[in-house]
Amino acid sequence: MLDTVWPDSWRAAFRIELRAEAIGLAWRGWPVIPGTYPDAEPGAAAQSATSMWTRPTPAHDDWESRIGAHPQQVAAWWTGRPYSLLVATGTLVDAIEVDDQLGRRAAVLLRATGQPAPIVALPNGRWLFLTVSANGVPRTLSDAEGIEWHGEGSWVPLPPTPFRHGVVHWRVKPEVWGWKLPSAEVVHDVLVRALEGEPHPHALRQVLPVEPSAA
Repeated sequence: MLDTVWPDSWRAAFRIELRAEAIGLAWRGWPVIPGTYPDAEPGAAAQSATSMWTRPTPAHDDWESRIGAHPQQVAAWWTGRPYSLLVATGTLVDAIEVDDQLGRRAAVLLRATGQPAPIVALPNGRWLFLTVSANGVPRTLSDAEGIEWHGEGSWVPLPPTPFRHGVVHWRVKPEVWGWKLPSAEVVHDVLVRALEGEPHPHALRQVLPVEPSAA
């Protein structure tokens, strides 16, 4: 885990950034909740936990009751101890988690349609496509191996949450699109097309016949 070898001043700055991001998202109405942090507690037990760290989970058993907390409460949670930044899914936001290959194909197709979507990259090579909440996903996606829908009762990490080998970051920031989440149907459709192997837009243009120029 990167954080274990950072100087104390860097660790402090990193945790301040996590707190600031959590407060900012809470002010925008995003259901942020505290997540576990790899070296949150001192001692040998914490070192053992850090060595097994993979990804964060909610730091409190009653995390679902904390959804929708006021930004002031969020600020209090992140004061005095480090937490990862999680957002609960199923109320305002959902997420579709896919592998790197499918994520790249879907991002290209999504860009080609002109439909924006915030996209999160995880250090383990997974991608998260954020959408407004929905009741489910198409069966093509739910039955596909390696695709996970995060809806009601789940959560996803947001930047700059630490993982064992890196930090969560934005591939497409929500502010780029005015903090507007795309409809789930649009993103689901793009992911289905990417999963079924729809050609890359540039490749498609290369195989289409070229109209002869006018004499």
